[in-house]
Amino acid sequence: MSKVTDILFENRDETYAVFHAKLVPTVDPDTIIGVRTPDLRRIAKEIKDKPFCKDFLKELPHKYYDENQLHSQLISQMKDFNQCVGEIEHFLPYVNNWATCDQIAPKEMRKHTDELLPYIRKWLDSDKVFTIRLGINMLIYYYLNEAFRPEYIDMVAAKDCDEYYINMAVAWYLSFALVKQWDSAIGCIESKKLSKFTQNKTIQKAIESYRISDEKKNYLRTLKV
Repeated sequence: MSKVTDILFENRDETYAVFHAKLVPTVDPDTIIGVRTPDLRRIAKEIKDKPFCKDFLKELPHKYYDENQLHSQLISQMKDFNQCVGEIEHFLPYVNNWATCDQIAPKEMRKHTDELLPYIRKWLDSDKVFTIRLGINMLIYYYLNEAFRPEYIDMVAAKDCDEYYINMAVAWYLSFALVKQWDSAIGCIESKKLSKFTQNKTIQKAIESYRISDEKKNYLRTLKV
């Protein structure tokens, strides 16, 4: 057992492990140690500059789910764009669940939206579910405000398919787009070109937002299929 794995087991919450296993049904429950996200974030801060941490990042695939979660946290805390995107590319082939994917959210990327965009386009063109999902997540995290372009709506909508974890990401993106970029996003919903699941899930998530007016919510209800 590696030093990092020892640290994770020292922070284990077995009750949380049982609970969390229900949230990630694609993950073998026997691989879930049960480390809560705030603890993962703290551990990442404590070990990120340790020599053994570099070895940990290279040792893929990991045995435990929580090791993957910690790996995502370590990437998210990186301050150098090239290092960060390089580590994402190295790690992505081993990302096998939505939670590990969604933990990859480096704040540094906000400063590098132009440089990041080619990687996002590449990830969206992947045939890997969670690589595509990461590309959509990046567009949610960093491209719905000043860096937004209407073409991103079409880029994401085009990923609507028969994969649940991709379609959920599409719906989340479009629901946030309706909140922040209504004029650009509403046409996609009005066209009703999305699958029934994605169309209705988008509307559901948007209606749940307190940042959308009641008038707009009532209109969205008329667009359900």
